[in-house]
Amino acid sequence: MAVGLLGIGYGFFDAPKTTEQVEKILEAKHHGHDAHADAHHSKAEGHDHAAHEAEHQEHLEHVLHQLQNKPWAAVYVSALFFMLISLGVLAFYAIQNVAQAGWSPILFRVMQGITAYLPVGSVIFFILLVLSAFHFNHLFVWMDADLINPESPKFDKLIANKSGYLNEYAWLIRAAIFLIGWNLYRYFSRRNCLAQDEASDNTFFKKNFNISAGFLVFFIVTESIMSWDWIMSVDPHWFSTLFGWYVFASFFVSGITVIALTTLYLKSRGYLEHVNTSHIHDLAKFMFGISIFWTYLWFSQFMLIWYSNIPEEVTYFITRIEQYNLPFFGMLAMNFIFPFLILINTDFKRITWILVMAGIVILFGHYIDFFNMIMPATVGDQWFIGAAELGALAFFLGLFIFVVFSALTKSPLVPKRNPFIEESKHFHY
Repeated sequence: MAVGLLGIGYGFFDAPKTTEQVEKILEAKHHGHDAHADAHHSKAEGHDHAAHEAEHQEHLEHVLHQLQNKPWAAVYVSALFFMLISLGVLAFYAIQNVAQAGWSPILFRVMQGITAYLPVGSVIFFILLVLSAFHFNHLFVWMDADLINPESPKFDKLIANKSGYLNEYAWLIRAAIFLIGWNLYRYFSRRNCLAQDEASDNTFFKKNFNISAGFLVFFIVTESIMSWDWIMSVDPHWFSTLFGWYVFASFFVSGITVIALTTLYLKSRGYLEHVNTSHIHDLAKFMFGISIFWTYLWFSQFMLIWYSNIPEEVTYFITRIEQYNLPFFGMLAMNFIFPFLILINTDFKRITWILVMAGIVILFGHYIDFFNMIMPATVGDQWFIGAAELGALAFFLGLFIFVVFSALTKSPLVPKRNPFIEESKHFHY
């Protein structure tokens, strides 16, 4: 965490503060060629010098915003990714409660430990949203007041038409409702689960069934809106009706993968004695299945947009293929090809080192997926993996591990009086 904070701090410190600094950076990128020189060729096309200078200055301002966004976007991607992992685990936990699954109660405390990060992650992430709403950064272009002012030369009719929904106050209120709702379910479901350990009947188990069913309805609605608000709106001209499902599949498989990796680690340290290869095999099946589901959604979104070739839609993929070629196709290999080839084998789903390797690749692949969703709209072609990106990833990974394993020490790792606990302990197939 300390190293990560240093990296984040250096990223903010190193970001350019003026257009003059940007000009020097661009000149260095062009191997010493004067940045004006390239643009001056435009005079041959009939542009006068004054118009060119204004154009050039506008370009420098744009690049300045992109480079200043870079550390903010790096922190935003990591904060969002790790918070959504804990949310994915919470949704998986709720599904197990509602399904009254017999195989999974032995893993409930592991899931609750991972969801302990949700309150911490929510606070950090909401602070980031507030800072964005109060214009400490330029991550969300629709927050520029000139874009919805008909008198301004920057007026954007499409964004202005969305201003009833996309405005800072409604955006923050929605975020507060989502985060509070998710955390309330996490708090009460854990409290009921712990109370069930000491209860003489199944009252608390039934309460958890009821609130889990309610939560899943709340979750499926708020998750879609969250994906529009926090991810899709960084590029407010583009939209996809499939996007909520796509984002869900990405963080859901990441959450299940973290459950598997945490379980394997605890098992290796002598805990969770009743967890056997059948439990691990089931988790690996979910990792495999949701990876294929994610690929189906990715391909559906990509193929339909590519095939229809509507300019305002296809620009999303053109930007990523042209400017983010390696992370775009690398993410596809890590999130589909690798888990497909490894986890399709039944025997491999029970081998610890193979699952750990597959899990690390899947998690890194979905981090790159979130990177690809956010970065092109916020930093454009000015991206590179630097101190801010590595620092943010290290800090939030360290914080996540610290919070999760601290939470795991606070309660017994086996729920004692869950009605299905004996079935879960003796789960074999």
